[in-house]
Amino acid sequence: MFISRIPLNKARYGARQLISSPYKMHAAVECAFPPDAVRKNEEGRILWRLDTLMNDKGVWLYVVSPEKPDFMHIVEQAGWPLQAEWETKNYAPLLGRIAKGQRWHFKLRANPARKASEDKGRRHRSDGIVGKIQGHVTTAQQVQWLIDHSESHGFTILENEARQPDVVVKERHKEQFKRGDATVTLVTAVFEGWLEVTDAKLFRETLCQGIGRAKGFGCGLLTIAPDTKNEIE
Repeated sequence: MFISRIPLNKARYGARQLISSPYKMHAAVECAFPPDAVRKNEEGRILWRLDTLMNDKGVWLYVVSPEKPDFMHIVEQAGWPLQAEWETKNYAPLLGRIAKGQRWHFKLRANPARKASEDKGRRHRSDGIVGKIQGHVTTAQQVQWLIDHSESHGFTILENEARQPDVVVKERHKEQFKRGDATVTLVTAVFEGWLEVTDAKLFRETLCQGIGRAKGFGCGLLTIAPDTKNEIE
């Protein structure tokens, strides 16, 4: 597995197009690998996430992948072609260090959603609600979604001094974009906070396989760091 990051130049039209369309960004990320490349296997899959720096000073594209990528086409379209630079590192050393009981700072952009099974008796199957994917829209719902998913992904959310989950939810959006002739609607949120590893094997799988839905559209990639400055290390 590999973890990569590349800066995007928002002053360029191509960058703004990719940033505004998860569908186009998904296609661009896929093109970083040869046609016969492994997109998904037992070790992991291609995951990506856009991170906006503080004070809107820039955007980074993070990618985790089973094979080493080539981002030259993204540099030419959305970066700085005269300084064609991106970082790609072998993910194995970090994955090999994961152990139960470790505490890490984390960042995750996710699609907090559920499959509706009922609506408190007020709606029935004839209403077309049951089985539909519905996004969680409140901060409390989104935090609870993350807590509910943590155990099965090998970690738990730590508590702060007020004995509340030590996680901040930000960049909460209801996004709509075109996918061919269809319109895709996603509820997304960015989570940042502190976690503790409860199952090293499950947690390594989470770092490589992602969390939740809409992984092809920039959701699900969890990154960790001992502090907030060096997520790729």
